[in-house]
Amino acid sequence: MLNEIQKRILQEVADMAAIPNGAVNIRSDGQKQYRHNTKNIEIISKTDKDGIDIHIKPFTKGESVHIPVVLTASGFQDTVYNDFFIGEGAEVNIVAGCGIHNCGGCGDSQHNGIHTFYVGKNAKVSYVEKHYGEGDGQGKRILNPQTVLYLEEGASVNLETVQIRGVDDTTRYTKAVLQGANSEIVITEKLLTHGEQKAVSDMDVFLDGEGSRTQVISRSVAQDDSTQIFYPRVTGNQECFGHVQCDAIIMGNAKVRAIPEITCNHVDASLIHEAAIGKIAGEQILKLMTLGLSYEEAEQKILDGFLK
Repeated sequence: MLNEIQKRILQEVADMAAIPNGAVNIRSDGQKQYRHNTKNIEIISKTDKDGIDIHIKPFTKGESVHIPVVLTASGFQDTVYNDFFIGEGAEVNIVAGCGIHNCGGCGDSQHNGIHTFYVGKNAKVSYVEKHYGEGDGQGKRILNPQTVLYLEEGASVNLETVQIRGVDDTTRYTKAVLQGANSEIVITEKLLTHGEQKAVSDMDVFLDGEGSRTQVISRSVAQDDSTQIFYPRVTGNQECFGHVQCDAIIMGNAKVRAIPEITCNHVDASLIHEAAIGKIAGEQILKLMTLGLSYEEAEQKILDGFLK
């Protein structure tokens, strides 16, 4: 049974209080806590390493998959390999993520989630991955996710990653291979770091299918003495379209590097990148303060809207 801390963290990373019709797998401190399959979605434990295989039948509609991970044991190190097999024409919502509660002095707590998606012809996937950390112990809260996606003809993926406060160190790697014609992926990153936290986002998108498309959107806020590095790379190997946009707000003594890279290997590949880093404009603060907000309230309102 889950304790109150575990339940609260589950709500932070996977909205477990409002699960629609679908499959569920809950992992806590390296152990399976709960699993529910449906007629169209089957979750199977791997036999060669930690992790699960998620099989979604062709033409499944209106169902979801929730696979949250919770770490509450201080100093716990966890690595899982989760593979998704999404059948032709399926339309599914997937919510994953990890919450770490580290209040002890027994060392760093770390979770490495390695997720691989095989998205079938004309399938549509919405994938949300949330990371959350809390605790006042001396040990760090470390999350190093990897997400790899292979898209067949006409497949569409909307990938959203969210990490707002609480995680001391994270190195995220995302790889998308759009091998099918007219496949499409939209990747949205939302990140807030504070204190002395460090975050690195490394990304490769390969537009191999004719007519494939991608949009990469990174929105981040770096506060205090935290550091962030974004390195999104898009490679066009066919007639395709790609747009990379990195926007960051920098505060205090924080440091942010945005290094978007585009490579065209085909005469009909059309790729665009842009990046902007700056502080909150004074007139934005002043305008909200004239409406009755304090400086701190105005600043928070701007940050909430930026990361929405």
